[in-house]
Amino acid sequence: MPEAVRPTILVTGAAGNLGSEVVGRLKIRGARVRCLVRGHAGVRPGAEFVVGDLTDPTIVHDALAGVDTVFLIWPLLDAAPAHGLIAELAAAAPRVVYLSSTAVDDQAVRQSDPIVQVHADMEALLHDASLRPVVLRSDTLASNARGWAAQLGAGDVVAGPAMARTAVVDERDVADAAVALLLADPGRPVRSPYLLTGPEVLSRADQVDRLGVALRRRLRFQAVPADLARSRMLADGRPERLVEALVAASAHRPESGLITDHVERLTGRPAGTFAQWAMDHAAEFS
Repeated sequence: MPEAVRPTILVTGAAGNLGSEVVGRLKIRGARVRCLVRGHAGVRPGAEFVVGDLTDPTIVHDALAGVDTVFLIWPLLDAAPAHGLIAELAAAAPRVVYLSSTAVDDQAVRQSDPIVQVHADMEALLHDASLRPVVLRSDTLASNARGWAAQLGAGDVVAGPAMARTAVVDERDVADAAVALLLADPGRPVRSPYLLTGPEVLSRADQVDRLGVALRRRLRFQAVPADLARSRMLADGRPERLVEALVAASAHRPESGLITDHVERLTGRPAGTFAQWAMDHAAEFS
């Protein structure tokens, strides 16, 4: 990519499972990448970074200097602290690609659970600020399965709350789709929201079964009641508000049979399967 046309892209959540994939792909494509992170850990070598919090308008102001496009992942379960961020985005006026959830119901007054609600609230804030965001609504990320590694290190059972079946999507596919939009011609019309799903609807038991095939082990998923799931997650050190949100999602989020071709539309290839994700990441569970 010629130096004169290299865009500068701010990636939030750059040290996470998805953000790190986006950063790596942007670097390969020759974009200037700036990472907004809460600490140095997990930042890819060679990437420019700003250390700070998305809720700090001063940090956001500095991070946005000279930025053409922002990949926005909002990390909190409340949209209220985002008002300073939204004001800074409105002042700087970059293109914004926002990562949301396929569970958002545009017809609902209130969403099924706090996790989906914050995505709906953030979408509304971005639209109300006339930022015209490109919204990527992602289904459940395959990388969430990494949270089972400790249990699988101790045995062959994954125990947790039973979540509704969804078309689990490989975070690498979401990253490829995001990069396609982040590097797209700003003048090109885009369809938004994009609904990113995997190719098959899976329960947690289905995911554990496919992970077992990849690991060549007989694994099983054990659904546990909400009270037990809550106490176990709290004992593991998860924040109370996150635990309550996860329990609410388990109880109230409806099953989704949605499968789309939007990954293929944006990347030129079909979405990968969870079985392939499990094969590619088997070493992380051994």
